[in-house]
Amino acid sequence: MALGKQAKTLTKAQVESVNSFLLTRRHGLRDQTVFLLSVRAGLRAKEIANLKWAMVLGADGEVGDSIHLTDEASKGKSGRIVPLNKQLRGNLVQMLAVARQDRHFGPETAYVVTTERSGHTSAQAVVNMFKRWYADLGLLGCSSHSGRRTFITNAAKKISTVGGSLRDVQMLAGHSSLSVTQRYIEADSEAQRRVIDL
Repeated sequence: MALGKQAKTLTKAQVESVNSFLLTRRHGLRDQTVFLLSVRAGLRAKEIANLKWAMVLGADGEVGDSIHLTDEASKGKSGRIVPLNKQLRGNLVQMLAVARQDRHFGPETAYVVTTERSGHTSAQAVVNMFKRWYADLGLLGCSSHSGRRTFITNAAKKISTVGGSLRDVQMLAGHSSLSVTQRYIEADSEAQRRVIDL
């Protein structure tokens, strides 16, 4: 991916700003959950659109500790298990309570992200959501891929502190090769300066 073609990553302050902004919207819980699926779980737009409740529920029928993303819902054979961030898990618990109010709800067939008109949304609709939100907030160069790049970059920076490696980040991202994962990681010029001084 050439420089300039990649979606920009988000700072911690920008993530908090988007998070707060989305809760003010008409479908705040859903919109914030879509954003968190991107920035806290690293899901692609297609994966967000294709996420079914069966992929987030444990054997007891309640929201589990991870997303079990199937190859069918993902890109190629990039299905994977992604541990759930606490805020994202909390949002999913609330959304599940709302989803269960529909008497036709079935976790094997019901999608997590729905619209007023449909029980399933498209990847393009998810891409359009992100485009609209970032435009409303004046965040230039950001797209539906910004949350995913932010997730991968943050994971890469922190994985060694918990005993992991870039291979673990590759698995979380669902990439077929480590070189693809490395292209997603935003370089940190300040860290580069600090390491030279060590």
